[in-house]
Amino acid sequence: MEGVKLTDVKDLEKEIEAVESGYEFLLAYAAQGRPPHIESESPTPHARPTLQEMATAMAIVSAALKDSSDAYEQVIAEDVRKASAAINFVLAQPRMSSELIDNLNASIHLRAVLTDFFLYSEVLKPAVDAPTSPAYFNVG
Repeated sequence: MEGVKLTDVKDLEKEIEAVESGYEFLLAYAAQGRPPHIESESPTPHARPTLQEMATAMAIVSAALKDSSDAYEQVIAEDVRKASAAINFVLAQPRMSSELIDNLNASIHLRAVLTDFFLYSEVLKPAVDAPTSPAYFNVG
């Protein structure tokens, strides 16, 4: 069985970056210890815009992969569907809090998407980054 070729991988770098950087922002947000609050009545930064950006990026990824015949892309699409449901659930709440965001960050569904994206991103990296020296590959 032949693996996925670089040319077969969808160009989703922008969306992957939006989710990864959003997650990093949410980690910092969760560490602030904010009590439940309505964001429009509270000082910035707010979690809602970042969550919306992440949801939009995941919707683009989902659409790009929905008809893929590649098994791994189907895994990503399913994980994105689950993580999107969690993000949309949080977005539906009138109040945000550090604890709510911390629980989202801990969600296995969101973490699965991040791990999927890390692996997928490795395939997106240009081949010129790879060392070509035979000595590099000699482990013995």
